[in-house]
Amino acid sequence: MSLDNTLLMVRRNDFLAKLSDADYENLNIEHNYVIAEKGKYIYFDAPSLNKLYFVKDGHVKIGNIDEDGNDIVKEILQPGDIFGQFTLERNNLEGEYAQAYKTDVSLCAFTIEDFQRLLTHRPDMSIQYAKKVGQKLRKVESRLVNLLQKDARSRILYFFWTLLPEGEKMQQGSYSIDNYLTHEDIARLTGTSRQTVTTLINEFANEGILDIDRKKIVIHNIRSLQKMARIG
Repeated sequence: MSLDNTLLMVRRNDFLAKLSDADYENLNIEHNYVIAEKGKYIYFDAPSLNKLYFVKDGHVKIGNIDEDGNDIVKEILQPGDIFGQFTLERNNLEGEYAQAYKTDVSLCAFTIEDFQRLLTHRPDMSIQYAKKVGQKLRKVESRLVNLLQKDARSRILYFFWTLLPEGEKMQQGSYSIDNYLTHEDIARLTGTSRQTVTTLINEFANEGILDIDRKKIVIHNIRSLQKMARIG
């Protein structure tokens, strides 16, 4: 990919779009732009990882391998999401992996030191990045509360609500989302079984809440979904 095309791809990210041409040059963006092939691990069991990543295109599966060798899926990231050492600390990521999911994935990767220098040079971006990290941490907390306090039906409805862009979550109309998830994925992310997910998705379709096929998830009434998932 040419440098011009690389910069265009990087600037599609809401956060990195604010970088100036000088910032791009100082960060050596061309060498920080990474394409991970479908199924490849971006990192695996990395106790000393020194990088954070921005998802530019595609989806990334984040998971852990437990002591019994079971694959525990923590989240599936979308374009615009961050992962790795996003708190800018050298946290021990032993047992955690990040994998290109379904398709090739485009990423922008930075060392902690390079990214800290950027934020020191651009305090306006430092504030925005703090908000982005806070949003990610709140999402993790909300998911944990959802798993602990809600029944399977509410958990799955809540999960579909979280797939909506932030600007759409309080709207009343319908919304269509590209579907990159299997029923097994949804089961792992909601602490349910694949059979339960399949049964409830059929119920949701019969009730006119949402429809799912291999390509799209269509939510027919966002406000109704919010109420049924007991959000807010």
